[in-house]
Amino acid sequence: MPRYAFKVEYQGAPFAGWQRQKDQPSVQGAIEHALAKLEPGPHTIAAAGRTDAGVHALGQVAHCDLTRDWDPFRLSEALNYHLKPAPVAIVACVHVADDWHARFSALERQYLFRILTRRAPITHELGQVWHLKNDLDVPAMQEAADRLIGRHDFTTFRSTICQAESPVKTLDELRVERVDGFSGPEIHFHVRARSFLHNQVRSFVGTLERVGAGSWSPRDVSDALAACDRAACGPVCPGHGLYLARVIYPEAVFD
Repeated sequence: MPRYAFKVEYQGAPFAGWQRQKDQPSVQGAIEHALAKLEPGPHTIAAAGRTDAGVHALGQVAHCDLTRDWDPFRLSEALNYHLKPAPVAIVACVHVADDWHARFSALERQYLFRILTRRAPITHELGQVWHLKNDLDVPAMQEAADRLIGRHDFTTFRSTICQAESPVKTLDELRVERVDGFSGPEIHFHVRARSFLHNQVRSFVGTLERVGAGSWSPRDVSDALAACDRAACGPVCPGHGLYLARVIYPEAVFD
């Protein structure tokens, strides 16, 4: 059976997350339903990462096996037709080896978190950013973020329902920058690691926001990390500012 990899873009607002759920809409469920329009099911697709409710993707990657030998472009076009009107798009599709796996073959996941800082209510970016009315101290947040880089026990920044076997992870990048967005000044958090714990990125950003607002110091973040206690974490920020931006594999999968 030929195996296909998809690069998937979606808005997370209408979904209870990536993973198929019995009584709630999911991104996985939407794609599997579209696949069933093309070939008899049931279909099961695997993804590079399971995003939570409200979380978006610019570069989620998934794979599936089909019985028919599809032209990848024709397959992506057919899926996009049957995905309408859900805010999900197959932006690329390729043949991959039979042993290639969207999750287990991945070397790195990259996330983006967006904060929009302005006094006025948001309109066009509603549901796409975390809206804060006050500015944040970006250099202080970066100083605190640097203390999280490397291999650590991230129990403090791990959801209590996380199913990972170990809280020890290696964080390769946590970069904070100010950018000029179309709707106003934005603060972006760029986060890279091979894998993440449940709610880890949102826990990072919520904690760093406290530093940017002046409620915490960078040293407080070091202390929270060392505590290895979920109660030491800052607030967990909302999911609608988070994007799974890119997944890296040993060889380029999509041009």
